[in-house]
This record gives sequence, C-alpha cells and structure tokens, in this order.
Amino acid sequence: MPGLSAELVQQLYRTPPDRFVAARDAAVAEARQAGDPTTARQLARLRRPTVAAWLVNLLAIRRPELVADLVQLADALRVAQRELRGPRLRELSAQRRAVVGALVAEVRKLAAAEPDAPPASRLPLAEVEATLNAAFSDAEVAEQVRAGRLLRAASYAGFGEVPRPQLRLVTGEDEEHEEERPARRPGPQRGRAEAAPRTDRASERAEQAERAAQRAARAERARQRRALDRELAKAQTDQERAEAELAEATGQERDGAAALDRLEAELAELERRRAVAEQDLSRAKLARRAAERAVTVARRRAGEVEAAVEALAAEEGNADAGGGAAD
Repeated sequence: MPGLSAELVQQLYRTPPDRFVAARDAAVAEARQAGDPTTARQLARLRRPTVAAWLVNLLAIRRPELVADLVQLADALRVAQRELRGPRLRELSAQRRAVVGALVAEVRKLAAAEPDAPPASRLPLAEVEATLNAAFSDAEVAEQVRAGRLLRAASYAGFGEVPRPQLRLVTGEDEEHEEERPARRPGPQRGRAEAAPRTDRASERAEQAERAAQRAARAERARQRRALDRELAKAQTDQERAEAELAEATGQERDGAAALDRLEAELAELERRRAVAEQDLSRAKLARRAAERAVTVARRRAGEVEAAVEALAAEEGNADAGGGAAD
C-alpha cells in the first residue's frame, strides 16, 4: 500500500460508526501484510466519529458541491460581521437558515440510502444542524466539515465568529435596539436658568441605568461564553488524548493477542512432537525388554550346551583311560 490515500480515508469515514473500528482494523492489517508499517500506524490513529459527525462527513463526501456553497457563504458572512454591515448580515443570515435547512434535508436523504444507517427516528439531525451552524461561525469547523473528517458534532450558541479579544459583533437585533434608544440629550446651555424638567432627568437616568445593565449583562454572557469555550477546548483535548491512548492500548492488545496465538501454535506443535517421542520411547522400551529376554534365553542355552560338551569330553577321557589299562 503506497502511503495513506485520501480515497481510503474517505472510504473509512463514510462507513457507519458501528462498523468503523472493524473496517479500520482490517485496513491496518492489510497495510501490515503489504509491508507498509507507516500507513498502518496512520490508519490506527484514525478515530471513530459520532453518528452526527458521520452524517456530516457523508454529506461532504457524497455532495461536496453543497458543502462548498456552505463554506463560501460562511466566508461571506464572517466578512460582513467583521465589517459590521447590518443589512448584508440580515441578508446572509436568511441565506444561512435556508442553506442549513436544505443541507439537513439532504443528510436525511443520504442516510436513508445507506443500508446500515440508523432509522430516521434516531438520526441526530439537531446535532447535524448545530454543526452546520457552527461552520458559519468558526473557520476551523468549516474546514473540518469540508474535508469530511469530522469526529464529533460542533456547536456555537453565540452570534458571529467565535469571540476573540477586542472583537465586537453587531447583529440586526443590536441595530434595532440602537434605533429604539433615544438620542443623547444636549447638556445644559450656558445662560439658561433651569435644566430639563425633573421628570425628564429621572427618565434619562433610568434609561442610562437600563443601558448600563444591558451592557453588563452582555459582558457577563460573553465572559461565560469564553469560559465555556475554554472548558470545551480542554474537554476536547482530554478526549482526544484519551482516544489516542485507547487506540494505542487497543493496538498493543491486538499485538499481544497475535503473539499469544503464535506461542499457542508453537506449544501445540511441541505437544504433538512430545507425543510422538513418547510413542517412540515406549516402542524402544518394549524392544529392549524383548532383547533382554532373548539374551537371557541365549545365555541359558549356551550354558546348557557348554555343560553338555564338558560332560561329553569327560566321558571320552574316562573311556580312553579304561582302554589303555586293558592293553
């Protein structure tokens, strides 16, 4: 396998999440068998997406032209937000709602065409919609959506881009509030005996207090949003680290299981050879015992023959002695 290809990655990320790990492990095994450990390691590091992320990836892979339109509209919306262009913002916001609604409907159609997709009643379309809306606010999320490699759903509850220092975003609602606010009253003019009536001053102070309270509330919401963004970033980092450790531990477990299988196969072969050797030893023992019995019989027979020979020799000697005396 000549390196990790984009086609293989897309093939994995359009696989339903419940079959992703099996498909990835099969690709890792194939890469190892092909002698490509680098690709095997890169494949092993790929993490399983959530169902919502898989649906967004499926949209990016099957209908890339629609996602390209979303990214282009998101860029235009962020430019209008940075330039504080209210009418353009309202126009693009309306387009965004229409595009997101159309894309969610397309996701539903794509999921229905997938044989292993969850049923329509269990599709996390709300998370899909939140992710697509987040792509309008965060360029990084938009790029992940376009690449079709999203791992989890994204969301952003604020307006405009993710808050950054010294950045203030104005929406159509803000402009309406600005129109409702009364014009600043001129200060007292030199030479006039009295300022505005007391009721007008009280009303002005109340309006100022209300505006101050609104600004304080917006600042508090922005502070809470930044705190939540930091907490979310930390949680995502911890999750990625844990998933990487899980992938590494899974690989080690898989390698250990393979090593154990090899050792068990070697042990089975040794057991077979041991059984054969024991049979050979048993036959050798039987042959030795039979040879010992044969030696015992042969020795006894040899002793008997030797005794007979000696007896015959003795008889011949006696006979020769008797004949000599007779002469």
